Amino acid sequence: MRGPLGAVLGRYPSSDGTTENEGIIRHNRKCRDVAFLVIFIAFWVATIVNSSFGFNQGNPLRLTYGLDYKGNVCGDKHAHPGLHQLELKYWLNPNQVYQSGVKDSQFELSNARSICLLDCPTPLEDSLSWVCDYPEPEGDIHLSMDDWIDRNYDYYELLSPELRNASLQLQGPCYPVIFPSVNVYWSCQFIARASNASLRHWKQMGGVDINEDIVIDKSIHSFIDSRSSVLKRYMADIGKAWPVLIVCGGLLPLFLSVVWLLMIRHFVVAMPWITVALFNILIITVTMFYYLKAGWIGNDAITPIIGDHDPYIHVFGRELNHLRAAAILMTFVMVLSVLTSIAIVQRILMGTSVLKATALHLFSSGQVVQNNCNTNCCAYDLVSKKVNCDRCCGYSIRYTPHIGVAIFFHLFGCYWATKFFITCSSTVIAGSVASYYWTRGETSPEIPILPVFASMKRLVRYSLGSVALGSLIVSFVESIRFILDSFRRKLKVADNTPDSWLGKIGYHTSQGCLRCIEWTIKSVNQNAYIMIAITGKSFCRSSAIATELIMNNILRIERVNVIGDVILFLGKLFVSLSSAVLGFLVLDTHKYSSGHNKLSSPLFPVLVCWALGYVVATLFFAVVEMSIDTLILSYCQDSEEHQGTAQFAPLLLVETLDDQNDVQRLTQ
Repeated sequence: MRGPLGAVLGRYPSSDGTTENEGIIRHNRKCRDVAFLVIFIAFWVATIVNSSFGFNQGNPLRLTYGLDYKGNVCGDKHAHPGLHQLELKYWLNPNQVYQSGVKDSQFELSNARSICLLDCPTPLEDSLSWVCDYPEPEGDIHLSMDDWIDRNYDYYELLSPELRNASLQLQGPCYPVIFPSVNVYWSCQFIARASNASLRHWKQMGGVDINEDIVIDKSIHSFIDSRSSVLKRYMADIGKAWPVLIVCGGLLPLFLSVVWLLMIRHFVVAMPWITVALFNILIITVTMFYYLKAGWIGNDAITPIIGDHDPYIHVFGRELNHLRAAAILMTFVMVLSVLTSIAIVQRILMGTSVLKATALHLFSSGQVVQNNCNTNCCAYDLVSKKVNCDRCCGYSIRYTPHIGVAIFFHLFGCYWATKFFITCSSTVIAGSVASYYWTRGETSPEIPILPVFASMKRLVRYSLGSVALGSLIVSFVESIRFILDSFRRKLKVADNTPDSWLGKIGYHTSQGCLRCIEWTIKSVNQNAYIMIAITGKSFCRSSAIATELIMNNILRIERVNVIGDVILFLGKLFVSLSSAVLGFLVLDTHKYSSGHNKLSSPLFPVLVCWALGYVVATLFFAVVEMSIDTLILSYCQDSEEHQGTAQFAPLLLVETLDDQNDVQRLTQ
């Protein structure tokens, strides 16, 4: 059992008969948990080194634009040849595209010959148009890239008879434009509707047979709509929408949090009602926005097609399905929030008296390597001046296992750092509020002149290691819970109840571990940081003191925290939902719905705005939360050391927590 903290917290005789003369919560402290502070610093040195790998190897253009047959990123002005503004990937050989989509075919679309263009070619009605390979100054075609673009990528008439014959065999350097194509996420997707006039001219010239099956459409669409491609586009959307994220995810919640705290200071009775009402309005607004962009309301659904196109052409992608799933989820959240708001009305009446750019580079840091393919992909090489069947395979981005580890390492470091800085601010707040409590108010001559700076000084000098340890425990436990939860879901999807004894053990063990982890997270909370700020003890010792205080005064703490936490949580959601709504409105403008800044979907940037807004609101509302918790724990400790009667508590706090009728009602 721990001894009394009177000599630490108050100015009355200690257990050895002497009088504490060092002032409120200023006693013989020493540095705690220093080893974990060293680990935290070393971890962030490693994170900086890890991030440098992403900056050296990564190219965010890969997340948006494709690779040509030389391994160049479309739109990269440093490529050879220079591809500035040539951002659309176009597959030259339609038969290779068809072959890649045939079932059980060994040929992959990534090996089909592709180049980068300024726009998607369309067939002509009165003649046959061509798209030719990049001109090579060392070859027979002496054209610059600008001349090639001005000629609409067509220099067929300049070819020798030998090269024309190779082109009619679909071996290049020129290829016919038979199928119309449309810009779908910066790749020219073929529409399986061959131009009859172009196909007739092609056959009259003696060209080889060209397959017209719908497979040619599905092959490119499957490539563009793959899970990895969608994930890359989501990451690219974050890069394109960064100004919106700064304004809507950072500055706006900062402003709204200040306004909310000022209003709760002056309109304490009305603020719970205002918060609940605005929260429900915003949650309904966000849900309606999802319905609008999913196409269930109006005709403003997102489309993967970029730029002008035939209105009768419709292309759908995974992004639309994700938006519709989000709309359904938000519907359930909206209904639940409205019902919850109705349920807490009575509690509001009872409780109002208490309330007075590295990740992008890491994600794109794979190596561009040439594929190994054994299929026929012969094409005319303008440099060697012959049909080349060697090393004609395409290029792909290969991700080695250490890249996944690097990304996880980076994300864990960011999460740990976030928790570290949040807990540092919480500890500073707790120390300054405790100084106020244990001097009976701001008029006492014993309170520090600058209590916040005094609390910050104690934190930096003595307790940074304890804060690093606490934030590491929470971050590690949360990560383990996420991994175990993923493992449990996979087992559940594969088979609801595994038949093998090993599967059953794994399934039930993961569930038991999840329960233990959840209990640990609830136990390791901000109350430990309050006791660190007050007592200067280590993290583990402070956790034990805080837990004992809570268990001995569970009714008092529950009475305040239940309604207080609900209203503060709704306040955070109000701020973050406001950020999400404004983010939706900004991302729905012409700037982000067309051209180079067109987003594949507003879903991910809006979720990031929501998350950033919630983080900012949490940092601001932590002032109120930490102040309430610090006052309550100080009150409980004060009561314990004075035989049940708090000597230092403000009158309003005593009236609220010592109301016997309310305590009896809660007990019943």
